[in-house]
Amino acid sequence: MTAPHGHPLAGGATGPEALRPLLDTALDALRTGTTARHGPLPAGGPDTVTAHVRTALGDLLPDHGTGDHEALRTLVHTLAAGAADPADPLCAAHLHCPPLAVAAAADLAVAALNPSLDSWDQAPAASAIEALLTRTLAAEFYDTPHPDALVTTGGTEANQLALLLARERHGPHLTVLHGANAHHSVPRAAWLLGLPPATELPTPAGVLDPERLAEALAAIPGPTLVTATAGTTDAGLIDPLPALADLCEHHGADLHVDAAYGGLLALSPRHRHHLDGLGRAHSLTVDLHKLGWQPVAAGLLAVPDTALLAPLAHQADYLNATDDTEAGLPDLLGRSLRTTRRPDALKIATTLRALGRDGLTDLIDRTCALARHLARRLDAHPGFELHSAPTLTTVLFRPTHATDEDLATLRRTLLHQGRAVLGRTHADGRLWLKATLLNPHTTAGDLDTLIALLEGSTHR
Repeated sequence: MTAPHGHPLAGGATGPEALRPLLDTALDALRTGTTARHGPLPAGGPDTVTAHVRTALGDLLPDHGTGDHEALRTLVHTLAAGAADPADPLCAAHLHCPPLAVAAAADLAVAALNPSLDSWDQAPAASAIEALLTRTLAAEFYDTPHPDALVTTGGTEANQLALLLARERHGPHLTVLHGANAHHSVPRAAWLLGLPPATELPTPAGVLDPERLAEALAAIPGPTLVTATAGTTDAGLIDPLPALADLCEHHGADLHVDAAYGGLLALSPRHRHHLDGLGRAHSLTVDLHKLGWQPVAAGLLAVPDTALLAPLAHQADYLNATDDTEAGLPDLLGRSLRTTRRPDALKIATTLRALGRDGLTDLIDRTCALARHLARRLDAHPGFELHSAPTLTTVLFRPTHATDEDLATLRRTLLHQGRAVLGRTHADGRLWLKATLLNPHTTAGDLDTLIALLEGSTHR
């Protein structure tokens, strides 16, 4: 049946057949755009990329449409040709993973059916899938009778929710303590929530020092939330969680752990010891769009007991009328601060089922091993200085005789040429290049290529 006006919908009985030819067009455009890019990102820098986009798209709202296939070919090709592609082994700057194909395919079903998790009658199966997923993953971190988790857009939202729940437990005069290594979303959340300005503790060794924390806790008379980190953004370091948990227990402080980067090490028998003490936190953040290989967004806030989420309860008669709830319809409004939200749980659940515990563990272990291999190669190379052995998958290094200005220029040159995407960070008073390895398909040969590229660029 031809859709009215020739514009078929993605859902319904005819949706799959309407999508099939469009997917072929989109996938072909992904391929041609990636081929046209010739590397991890487009060459030429921001002005060149912007000019290419403007030329390719022209009038983005023409008087007469160009048709579905032409629009897809043009837009998807342009997007892929101008992408920083985390699936390229030389794209290793940020906590920006290449998503698994099975997760991206599952996300297509979400886009086609468009469930919204603000009421059960908009997402019957999706709400049940999310409930099962959140309980399953929360139980990986908490050995308690009723662990639970909320699906979030990522670490920033999860950290904000953690501070909100702590504020509701203890009142508006809550003191938030965090290390200088903490994610910027922690002090920002304190500001957004009207809490006193968060107190930053120095972390000269890159992690929270229990002695400094003990001094700070002893000096604070009121309620306190300590936020620790399991996988810092700059270096992938993990705070000494058991000692911090001991201190929080002794001083009656709450503990939140931002494990957005490192949390999924809990699945790996080889690496989970890094997270000892994590299950003692009042709340913790995990991102599956980092070491979980999910399309953005895929965050979690986990808690040891679902009762801790009670302050988020909210009532809007058109979504969760009291009599509907009493009659057994699930109340979803307390599962997020957002109203309309897509079921990001589906792609995560599909991945867990497809790979299983052993498959995910293999990806985690393989990626961590790649970082250790790169660190050993750089440490043995006379042309480079390694900052330290990696804890997770982040490797900090710099050319041996480069100044900070040289290093910053080198990084921008590689970006402008479209040859490599590396991050940058300050540590020990100096600037370092940062390789954040999240692609489990990267090979030792790819890392040799990166080193050779840096050698050639350094010697020019």
